[in-house]
Amino acid sequence: MDERKFNDMVVQKIKIEDIIPYEDNPRKNAEAVQPVMNSIAAFGIKQPLVLDKNNVIVVGHTRYLAAKKLGYKELPCVIADDLTEDEANGYRLADNRTNEYAQWDIELMNKELASIQTVDMEQFGFDLALDEETKKKDEEKGEVPFTEVLGEEHNYIVLYFDNEVDWLQAESLFDLHEVKNLSTRKDGVVKANMQRKGIGRVLRGNEALEKLRKHYENIG
Repeated sequence: MDERKFNDMVVQKIKIEDIIPYEDNPRKNAEAVQPVMNSIAAFGIKQPLVLDKNNVIVVGHTRYLAAKKLGYKELPCVIADDLTEDEANGYRLADNRTNEYAQWDIELMNKELASIQTVDMEQFGFDLALDEETKKKDEEKGEVPFTEVLGEEHNYIVLYFDNEVDWLQAESLFDLHEVKNLSTRKDGVVKANMQRKGIGRVLRGNEALEKLRKHYENIG
């Protein structure tokens, strides 16, 4: 067992001007900078950067960029001077790769989000109306399964289009208009950045058929 893994870490403050980003960092983190800036502004910096013996960043590039934009003059750092160059490079890649294996428990995550009342979680990339991961799973399901027995005395047909032209024609034919929906939280707060837009219409079947008949009569 490598005893280095059990050494006590020493966190020290390093001037941000003395911290050197790794120039060959393969992780594209530009889009993550703003949410991390929001996190730092809300909670402060609670995780130190990891630097090699030359003050080159091993772990923490996004925190460094976010803190720099926020005007921080120094950052908490751990100097991993016990790592060789190969080990530092390996750790840099491994830290990013291993994070990708973690997955969300959507039900528990939504429960946690619903319990948070005093922090705007959307500023960190959470969609309180429908989380992106939930969207992705729904898209992967493909066609929506319908039960053979409906719980209401209504029958529905769901239309979907695989090209924009057909959709635009249907939008015009059935007079579909964009509507807005405001997501609300338990405390009743409604914010502009929670506003979502989309098409949501249920048409009477006989009216839809009549529109179709007139449409084909006109083009026939």
